[in-house]
Amino acid sequence: MMLGALAAAVAIAALILAAAVPAVGPGLGHHEALSIASRMFVRLADRRRRARSSQHILEALQATHAGLRSGLPLPLALRSAVESGPAEARATLSAALRAFDLNIPLDDALRAVATGADRRVSLALEALALLAAEQLAASRAAAVLGSVCDRLAFEERLVAEVGARTGGLRAQMFLLAFLVPAIAVYLVLTVPGVGSTLTSALGTHVLIPAALLFEIAGIVASRGIIRSVRA
Repeated sequence: MMLGALAAAVAIAALILAAAVPAVGPGLGHHEALSIASRMFVRLADRRRRARSSQHILEALQATHAGLRSGLPLPLALRSAVESGPAEARATLSAALRAFDLNIPLDDALRAVATGADRRVSLALEALALLAAEQLAASRAAAVLGSVCDRLAFEERLVAEVGARTGGLRAQMFLLAFLVPAIAVYLVLTVPGVGSTLTSALGTHVLIPAALLFEIAGIVASRGIIRSVRA
């Protein structure tokens, strides 16, 4: 929800800038502003997808840990966790299991899937690959995997706690991101002098770009708190 508000705020700011500079040759036009807004939406959606993926992988890892504790070998425990796990985790781990069915070593298959993944997802897959390479007994593998699950669960709780503690600050940032463009539009419509100033060279080259930069910098700084914890 917060990411959607951020994307909407940036989109509004970009559209206001595009509307305010219709006649400036090298400036941003409507298509460029919409392109910026769409790229922001894509990046935010990808970030949200990565966050969900790490949570789903943790669930699959915990299910695998339960299978190992019950005495199942790693491939069977992993397959059981994939079959009963979330769809995103199933899509990630099924590729490794399909490669394993084709006589590719399980550790190599897991490391191949981990390439380019989120840091926590990569850590989980590397732990599974290590267990597969060492061919540990189910009890010892369960102990190692339990430690990894505890580490990832702690990081998830830490991110959630930081997000809750900074929620008020980020809510103020998003509120200002909506209010400032709305006030600018209101002043342009009701005060002719403001409209002429914003459409002049001073407005299009200094005032509006500076306002956009300050808004985006504030939003990025507020989101950076959460990103630094996730990193």
